[in-house]
Parts: sequence; C-alpha cells; structure tokens
Amino acid sequence: MQLGMIGLGRMGSNMTRRLLRAGHECVVHDRQPEVVEPLVAQGALATASLEQQVHALAPPRALWVMVPAGAVDSVLQRLVPLLEPGDIVIDGGNSFYRDDIRRATALASVGLHHVDVGTSGGVHGLERGYCLMVGGEDAIVQHLQPLFEALAPGREAAAPTPGRPAGRGSADQGWLHCGPHGAGHFVKMVHNGIEYGLMAAYAEGLNLLRHADAGLGDHAIDAETAPLGDPAMYRYRLDLVEITELWRRGSVIGSWLLDLTAEALARDATLESFEGRVSDSGEGRWTVQAAVDVGVSAPVLSAALFARFDSRGHGDYANRVLSAMRYAFGGHLEKADRD
Repeated sequence: MQLGMIGLGRMGSNMTRRLLRAGHECVVHDRQPEVVEPLVAQGALATASLEQQVHALAPPRALWVMVPAGAVDSVLQRLVPLLEPGDIVIDGGNSFYRDDIRRATALASVGLHHVDVGTSGGVHGLERGYCLMVGGEDAIVQHLQPLFEALAPGREAAAPTPGRPAGRGSADQGWLHCGPHGAGHFVKMVHNGIEYGLMAAYAEGLNLLRHADAGLGDHAIDAETAPLGDPAMYRYRLDLVEITELWRRGSVIGSWLLDLTAEALARDATLESFEGRVSDSGEGRWTVQAAVDVGVSAPVLSAALFARFDSRGHGDYANRVLSAMRYAFGGHLEKADRD
C-alpha cells in the first residue's frame, strides 16, 4: 500500500522503516533534509515539499501526519488545498481528541477523510511494533488496515488472554478501531494519563527504598525537625539495581516500564545524568479535565500530573509562601535537608 509520511522525527522515521520492511511504498517529507536521506537508502521516496509529496501519491491518497499536536493545524492549512475529494489525512501524533472532531468536520466539508491514530511504542516501536488506537469512519479504517497491521506488534507480542474468544477483533494484533472521530486519541489520552500514574508509582516507591537507611544517619534535635520515630527500623542500604532486576521476574508489578527502569539503573544507579525535570505533553492534563467533565474520580492520575508540574520548579513559589507563613507565625527558620 502507498502512504505519504509527513514528519520524520523519532516516531515518524521508525514507523516509515517498519512500513518499508513490510513492503509498503512510503513517500516521505520533512522540513529537515538530513532526516530524509537515511530513509531513501532504505527504499523511501523523498519529496522536497508537500506539493511534490501529494503529486507523487496516487489517488485516493493517504497521508500520515506525524508532528507535534501544536503543529497539526499549520500542516493541514498547507496540505488540504493540495488534496482531492476521497483523500485521507491520518493524524498519528498526540492531538487532543476534541481537535480531531473539529478537523474531521472541516475536512468532510471538502470531501476529505480524517482518521486519528493514538500511537504508543516510543523509540522501541521499530522492533517491538506500535500499539495503535484508531478513530474514524468504518470504511476508511478498513481501507487502511494493511498499514495498521504492518505497524502493530502482532499476535505473537503477547500470550492469548484466557477466556477471550479467538477472532473477536484486532486488539490481539496490537491495533483497534476504537470508535468514531476522536475515539482513538481519547483512548490514547487516557492511556498516557495512566502512564503518568504508573511512572509516578515506580518513582515514589524506589525513592522510598533509597531512603530506607534514614536511621543510620545523625538527626538534629530541634523545633524545626520532625524526629524519626524509630531509627532502628530504617537501617537498610538497599541495592536498587538488583531490586528492580528482581521485580522483573515473577512480580505482580512487572512491566515494560519496569524493564526500562531496571535498564536505566543498571547504566547509572545514581541517575546523575538527569535533573528530574519531567515534561508533560498535554495528555495528562486532558485526561484530568475529562475526568472532571464527566464526574469520574481520578486522584492518582491527578497527583501524578501535579507532581510533574512540581518537578519543573512550578511549586517553588508556593513553597516559599509556606516558609514565609511558618516564619511569620512561629519564627521558624528554613533548614537545608541532607539527601
């Protein structure tokens, strides 16, 4: 099948490689020519502009937009006038599902089709495959099925779920038509919200293990320091490299995230190469907002999101306010805690 790929960053380039391996024809475009050249060597057809890319594709065309959510509208402004009725625009980034609904309506008014594909797999997707959460019209999704099958991990990626009827759907292949426009990105939005919570749980638990030796140190006795109730109970110097490796085997909290964590700690147990500033690309915020909109409790996902804000220093002023209040009402001076 023929596909135009717009955006050849960490995800788009590897997705193109996976499609090429499966025998699909890829016509690629990116504003940075240097990222195009390696794909040409693997069989992709490079184009210097969106105009060239559209002309190189046979109608009805399918173009996969793999750019940051904030750049999608600008790409569509340039792309849509070049297309013909019946062409398909696929948004595989992390767009807000409400934007999908708006864009699908606008594209339909000029005879174009819109498909939203929440794509999970990260930099390992080339070999592992990509989990695809798809929203759009039934017939269009069915037309694109060969692409989804090539990108997805396939049934062999996981053992069959006991009790699940064989042939029930495509989820066991690693891709799923979740519903109409926006459904794919809605599912991916919640997926990433859950991801925030899982990551936070691992991080907080490992941090607690790291400080399980608190009873071995000296503790100040003053009005500003909460006493350690029973120092004898916290005298463990634990090897987090070995513990994460242990948990990968037979533990109920085993996961790919834990695998990646163990790998990172094996390379550098102190994680000195990281500053701990954790970004969020929007999906966690949208998940929490959706929970508020429909009245669903999501305290873990909310706390994980707010922890990311705090990691970037956005809580510093609030902490200074707390210190100012403690000093004002009790004359309490700040103390520097030791790690």
